[in-house]
Amino acid sequence: MLLTSVFGLLLFLPQICSRHGNSECARQHVSFTSFLSLLFPPFLVYTILSKVQSDRNVYPSAGVLFVHVLEREYFKGEFPPFPKPGEISNDPITFNTNLMGYPDRPGWLRYIQRTPYSDGVLYGSPTAENVGKPTVIEITACNRRTFETARHNLVINIMSAEDFLLPYQAEFFIKNMNVEEMLASEVLGDFLGAVKNVWQPERLNAINITSALDRGGRVPLPINDMKEGVYVMVGADVPFSSCLREVENPQNQLRCSQEMEPIITCDKKFRAQFYIDWCKISLVDKTKQVSTYQEVVCGEGILPDGGEYRPPPDSLKSRDYYADFLVTLAVPSAVALVLFLVLAYIMCCRREGVEKRNMYTPDIQLVHHSAIQKSTKELRDMSKNREIAWPLSTLPVFHPVTGEIVPPLHTDSYDNTIPP
Repeated sequence: MLLTSVFGLLLFLPQICSRHGNSECARQHVSFTSFLSLLFPPFLVYTILSKVQSDRNVYPSAGVLFVHVLEREYFKGEFPPFPKPGEISNDPITFNTNLMGYPDRPGWLRYIQRTPYSDGVLYGSPTAENVGKPTVIEITACNRRTFETARHNLVINIMSAEDFLLPYQAEFFIKNMNVEEMLASEVLGDFLGAVKNVWQPERLNAINITSALDRGGRVPLPINDMKEGVYVMVGADVPFSSCLREVENPQNQLRCSQEMEPIITCDKKFRAQFYIDWCKISLVDKTKQVSTYQEVVCGEGILPDGGEYRPPPDSLKSRDYYADFLVTLAVPSAVALVLFLVLAYIMCCRREGVEKRNMYTPDIQLVHHSAIQKSTKELRDMSKNREIAWPLSTLPVFHPVTGEIVPPLHTDSYDNTIPP
């Protein structure tokens, strides 16, 4: 009976928490299921499966900043307790977020998590095109110690904000903040309070927050606690104040062109916590914007409508490529064979021979050539056996003028030879 009651409570408690969107209720459910998993180990598997099926609904407005924090403490209950009793679990947890059925998030939704020991943040400004369409975001938490995963679904129901239009929008660049620091509710509230004191609107909302790195900014050096910088866009229902208009003065525009800090009277209201680059402020008045839509008129440069695309039929006529194959190979092969035969005839069949060469060569040149060959042969023989007679090439063997052969003046005996 007790197990049946506990099972029923586990079955209906996640549905109640997800329906009301109560985070405290969800935390109590995680603690309760973790306690039961210690008493009854079989409930551990059921706990993880039941949390996978749980959905959480949020209702942001189109054109207004949406921030959802993925708390590590909330997902710790999805994983088994720390192996050592008495020690506090501080496992590294990372999150992966994507649109259900797709590998990435919607274009307007961003995600950031600096380290596995910090919370993840989903943020962005919903667009009017998604109003009335539930956007289901799959959140997968991964424990980097045990590599176990848990999955939750975040259902984003975007509401229309046509009754609360904010036509006057100002974008500030804050130099001493990172995007995750600016997304904190306390810091964002302080900034909106400072803007409200300067602007004095009836309605003021944050529209979007963008990191300077997403705008082409450079990663800061890890010295002197430098920050990336963040762009914050806010909207109001009243025109811009005179203080915000000061940046448009010619004097301040000249100082900005010279990379000097402009003189803004209300900068001291932000300087205590936020360092604003007033040269990068952007003021947009949507009440004065004119629609640039132009109807497309068919004329020069625009092709007429050719109807629907008609692919070729499946029953195509077969084509014989045998003739093309023969032409492609036979012609180059025949040309190569003719060139080979011509080259072989020139190299092998056009030789004159030794007899014809000697006939056209003078006798004295032949004597010189014969003497060189004989001397070369004697030197090669001497290199094999050193104890032989002096070579005949050391003495003249022919008369330098007449070319007559002259016998050597010494005999072939090694003992009687005299070096020259």
